[in-house]
Amino acid sequence: MSLDLAACSDGELAALALGGRQLAYSELMQRHRGSVFRLLRSHVGDADAAVDLTQQSFIAAFSALHSYDGERPFRLWISRIAINKARDWARRRAVRRFFTFARPIEEAWHIADGAAGADVELTDRHELERTMAAIGTLPSNLREVLVLRTIEELSQAETAGALGISGKAVETRLYRARAKLAEMLRG
Repeated sequence: MSLDLAACSDGELAALALGGRQLAYSELMQRHRGSVFRLLRSHVGDADAAVDLTQQSFIAAFSALHSYDGERPFRLWISRIAINKARDWARRRAVRRFFTFARPIEEAWHIADGAAGADVELTDRHELERTMAAIGTLPSNLREVLVLRTIEELSQAETAGALGISGKAVETRLYRARAKLAEMLRG
C-alpha cells in the first residue's frame, strides 16, 4: 500500500523527506514553488533570477530540513529562506554593479541593455512593469511586507513570523509601503 502524499500535511512530508522519501520533498516543492517564485520575482524584479533563486531556496531548505518545525507552516519557513536568498542576490548584484561602473566606459560599449522598449509593451503590461519597478525601488523592509501581505496574501501574523518582526511593525511598514508606492506611481 502506498501513501497518498497529496493528503499529507507539510510537516508529515518534511518528516518523510528526512526519512529518505524523495517524492515527499518533491510534493513540498510542488505545493510551494509558485508562491516562492512570485515572492522572489516581486523582490528581485527579474523572472530569470527568480527561477534561479527559487531553485536555490529549495536546495537550501532541503539542506536545512532538519531544522524545520513541522508544527509551523512550511510556507512561512520557505518564504524566510527565499527572502534571505533575495537579499544575498541583491548584495551580490550591488557589488557587481559597482565593479561594472568602476571600469572604463569604453569597455562597456558592448553590454546590451536588457530593457524592452516602451512602444513594444501593451498598456496593461506596461502598467504592471511600472508597478513592479516601483515596488522594486522600495526599501527592502517595506517591499518585503508589501509583497507578503498583498501579493502572497499572507496574514499579518504570518508576515510577522516570516520576517521575524512584530505584527505592529508589519502594519506600520505596510502603511508606509502603500503610501510611498502610491506617491511613486502618481509621478
